[in-house]
Amino acid sequence: MQRTLVAIGVILIILGVMWPWVRKLGLGHLPGDILIERGDFRFYLPITTMIIVSVVLTLIIWLLRR
Repeated sequence: MQRTLVAIGVILIILGVMWPWVRKLGLGHLPGDILIERGDFRFYLPITTMIIVSVVLTLIIWLLRR
């Protein structure tokens, strides 16, 4: 369990450092992400992005456990 938490922490740090380059890939503005803007109100729900991130993290954790 400790190795998994450390690995997730390292991945999050790497993703945080690489965020300017990741944003250029379009992650966060994919088809299926919901954006509602009305006047001063803005609601953003990145459904597709969450699914992709979940699949990638699941694969990484699965590979680390093997």
